[in-house]
Amino acid sequence: MPELPDVTVYLEALEERILNQRLHRVLISSPFLVRTATPPIQELHGKRVEKLRRIGKRLAIGFEEDYWLVLHLMIAGRLHWKESKPPDAEARRSRPRPRLDLAVFDFESGILNLTEAGSKKRASLHVVRGAENLRDLDPGGIEVLEAGLDEFAGRLTFESHTLKRALTDPHLMSGIGNAYSDEILHAAQLSPATLTARLTGDEIRRLYEATRTTLLDWTRRLRNEAGGGFPEKVTAFRKGMAVHGRYGQPCPRCGTKVQRIRYADNETNYCPRCQTGGKLLADRSLSRLLKQDWPRTLEELEAMKRR
Repeated sequence: MPELPDVTVYLEALEERILNQRLHRVLISSPFLVRTATPPIQELHGKRVEKLRRIGKRLAIGFEEDYWLVLHLMIAGRLHWKESKPPDAEARRSRPRPRLDLAVFDFESGILNLTEAGSKKRASLHVVRGAENLRDLDPGGIEVLEAGLDEFAGRLTFESHTLKRALTDPHLMSGIGNAYSDEILHAAQLSPATLTARLTGDEIRRLYEATRTTLLDWTRRLRNEAGGGFPEKVTAFRKGMAVHGRYGQPCPRCGTKVQRIRYADNETNYCPRCQTGGKLLADRSLSRLLKQDWPRTLEELEAMKRR
């Protein structure tokens, strides 16, 4: 799922291309994409883009007369840009491609396509009018890059959750998901299963600094990767990540094999040496299957493999 760094770079690319440009029309191919009926999306036709902003992991495009188009890409939604080529205006008003394009946004400057891979269509589009209705789409998590340490600590420890859940809860932290939470926790050398209520002041500071550094560093990397073009390689699994998507590969800090916890459509990746003191975190399905045979340390895991 595109997270804060990815969405930020998307917005920067869109700002260069559609700010102050009129939207000619929108073509929707999936009836499940649009989640609002009032105002109808057709009211955006002919209106000029005045601003863009991020709301958590959502992209919000502001039009004249305080209309907002809000996109949530979810796991597999992606954006693609195609420059217009006047005078062949009709050619650029292409129709959505079946089973690939969810929507086509025809701007004065070019075509923005929304696609979603796979059969589970989870991406969403909301059209709202007015600041109050826009706020209703904001889960309310704090912007870590704007928050001070005290605000971060207060939100983090308001309720007792695991660190993984606290970082990825949009009501607590804005824009952080599965991938970058793994990277943040590795940078902070903290276990994803640690309860927030048990954190020391030093650990909270470490987590705060790791969160800011990780998000800023990856935003810079993705911006450099795009090189002024439109970002087309948006993925949760990137070369250069320390642990996310690197199960079984060596930790870049200590060389220990990265481990994982799998659940539903997600997984948590971590280094047992750097983050959990050599302990293996219980994978819900495997630990239930293996019961007493579940290895609790790296040494037990290696012994099991030898058997």
